[in-house]
Amino acid sequence: METEASGSGHPSSCLSAADIAAALFFRVMRYFPQDPKHPNNDRFILSKGHAAPLLYAAWAEAGIIPVEELVTLRKLDSELEGHPTPRLPWVDVATGSLGQGLSAGVGMALAAKLDQLDYRTYVLMGDGEIAEGSVWEAASLASYYKLDNLVAIVDANRLGQSQPTMFEHDVEVHRARFAAFGWNALVVDGHNMTEVVAGFEKAAAAKGQPTVLIARTFKGYGVSFISNKDSWHGKALKKEEMDKAILELKGQAEPALGDASVEIPKPADKKPTAARKLKADGTGDFGPLNYKLGDMVATREAYGFALVRLGLADTRITVVDGDTKNSTFADKFKNAYPERFFECFIAEQNMVGVAVGLAARGKLAFASTFAAFLTRAYDQIRMAAVSMSHVKLVGSHAGVSIGEDGVSQMALEDLAMMRAIYGSAVLYPSDAVSCERLMEQMLDYNGVSYLRASRPKLPVIYGNDEKFPIGGSKVVRQSKDAAKPDKVTVVGAGVTLYEALKAYDELQKEGINITVIDAYSIKPIDADGILKAAMATGGLVITVEDHYLQGGLGDAVAGALSEKGVRVHKLAVHELPHSGKPEELIEKYGISAKSIVAKVKELI
Repeated sequence: METEASGSGHPSSCLSAADIAAALFFRVMRYFPQDPKHPNNDRFILSKGHAAPLLYAAWAEAGIIPVEELVTLRKLDSELEGHPTPRLPWVDVATGSLGQGLSAGVGMALAAKLDQLDYRTYVLMGDGEIAEGSVWEAASLASYYKLDNLVAIVDANRLGQSQPTMFEHDVEVHRARFAAFGWNALVVDGHNMTEVVAGFEKAAAAKGQPTVLIARTFKGYGVSFISNKDSWHGKALKKEEMDKAILELKGQAEPALGDASVEIPKPADKKPTAARKLKADGTGDFGPLNYKLGDMVATREAYGFALVRLGLADTRITVVDGDTKNSTFADKFKNAYPERFFECFIAEQNMVGVAVGLAARGKLAFASTFAAFLTRAYDQIRMAAVSMSHVKLVGSHAGVSIGEDGVSQMALEDLAMMRAIYGSAVLYPSDAVSCERLMEQMLDYNGVSYLRASRPKLPVIYGNDEKFPIGGSKVVRQSKDAAKPDKVTVVGAGVTLYEALKAYDELQKEGINITVIDAYSIKPIDADGILKAAMATGGLVITVEDHYLQGGLGDAVAGALSEKGVRVHKLAVHELPHSGKPEELIEKYGISAKSIVAKVKELI
């Protein structure tokens, strides 16, 4: 009915999992239908998000949404979208980019353990999507953490979008693979309600390992002219086809219905025991910083210091890392609060998905690794934004300034990548004080936030009480001599701010004054503040960044100033870098103080 009304959708994919959904929503899952945010409700993730009409139909049957709304599927003014999103209060994470649901499920199951709640998380996947490597990253971690409150279901309906799936109905292959990953792996007939319910009962009784039900099903089950037939993926039935299908389905269902009334099991009315610790003075102050001007501290170190300080003030803070914690300094948090730290090992896609799952259950989740390695999790980051997640990402070892490790370790694309994420904040602190203060800002940011941390130790240049609101910038050098006005505005961030400060000193010796701005907030950029400085220097602006030319600081500034007719001159990395000492690389690739001085002289 839903897909016919919309003229699009995936009815055959819904029919293969209809019996599984019926068992889950009306026999197995414990939840309060009118209280989607109850902390102890069992959670359900429809990882095969294209079967959204099945989910909406189950909600309607449970009384969560009116039945009449089902025909609004995929309409512009309806929240019943083609794939589920958290615009609907019962959806914790958006799905539809296949292979991500299990990772989020791992995060939600970890949150339940952390909060000492007994809800279970159920993740329904298709057999096509388990070809995704992120599924097996999640399967491995779930076993490692002994998540017996996590239940996966593989709807093994044999048919993919364009051809049969890899193993078709050889369900033993799926069972053996999950078993090899340490799962309690069960095979059931996905259309036999007795077997399905018994499988879920075994899952509830399992101790010390997650459970997966490999459900052998048929795509289009119950409708003879599409059941187990190719070329029906993503095709809605026409009106006459729908009428014929409904008549056939009713004929099968009515003799077996009997008393069709069901009572949805209710969970224990528990609240999280790991409650938030309130700030002692109620002001939101997370405690003082104790840096001294000139202290040599890498911003990646400050990230670790900040995690410990913030984690003491707010027990919702959790941290995941990709086996880089001794380089990102997330190990400081692990040592202080081991129960709130989860090692995700070298599996960045799953790491981000786990963080999204933790955030969906109310955690202030930080995920950290080398910035270059976040690129492989880009789809998970993109879907985090679609999920309206408040996940907080931190990438260290950015740019050529990391030095000898070489180009494979140098994040030179990350600012462009993160600026493109819907609603994201992209932050690039230059010293330890700005790093810690920006992390305070990230806690309350409504969306995905990203902090770029540097490897080199750099001097503290700001006082401990300095504030760094998202969307701001700092004027760190500016002439007050009206007789010698500043000639050019130079905008840097992170390591290049220090190069700009060196250039300022060199140019002053020659009687040339420049304005130097710390654009610590790359997105949103401080358009008004930078424009004001630019106008005062005759519209001459140089940006300098440890990033490729495309999509980074220079483009952010140029985009903000272009409507005012200001041209931005960009110094950035223009070629594939080489190994070398940081100072050599900064010089070689044209983002050093020497390059800034030369560009200023050229412009004036």
